Amino acid sequence: MEVIRIKSITEYHRFRGLPKPEHPLVSLVDYSQVKFPDDENTTNMVIDFYSIALKRDIGAKLYYGQQVYDFDEGIMSFIAPGQVLRLEQDPDSLHNGTGYLLQIHPDFLWNSSLAKNIKSYTFFDYSINEALFLSEKEENTIVSIFENIRDEYHTNIDRFTQDLIIAQIELLLKYCDRYYSRQFLTRKISSHQIL
Repeated sequence: MEVIRIKSITEYHRFRGLPKPEHPLVSLVDYSQVKFPDDENTTNMVIDFYSIALKRDIGAKLYYGQQVYDFDEGIMSFIAPGQVLRLEQDPDSLHNGTGYLLQIHPDFLWNSSLAKNIKSYTFFDYSINEALFLSEKEENTIVSIFENIRDEYHTNIDRFTQDLIIAQIELLLKYCDRYYSRQFLTRKISSHQIL
């Protein structure tokens, strides 16, 4: 099966029928705007940028590496540059869902503390194959950070833009790290109680 390589955020926007991104190295997409062709059931791709998604009501299965990415309870996913992913859409439930998709080219992080630390967030690895689930309070926190990024993304680019967006991304990742730690702890406890 053919694998599509998407090298830039602009290419991804074209591929999904989105308007041109406002910044070439970072993008925040409203999932309801993403276009999926009616005849597209399976897409294999490699993207050359980070992708952080908060998505509800997905009508598809996501394979990250060789494993299914478990969205049964979770709503957030994290994909690193150069990773293989496959999207298999359910033809009976072709819809976009709702939420946000944040795309960050590694060049956007250049010379920042996040460029050095992003690999420490292990939820970008293939070994993590379940989406992050959030309580209502946690989801509100994450959505407010996405909205801060969106507000900054839609302002005119100036010398503060990159630093402010990176600060928000760092905050987002720190909260997600906290929530994943909670998720693994509670799953470990519940699995232990079942045993």
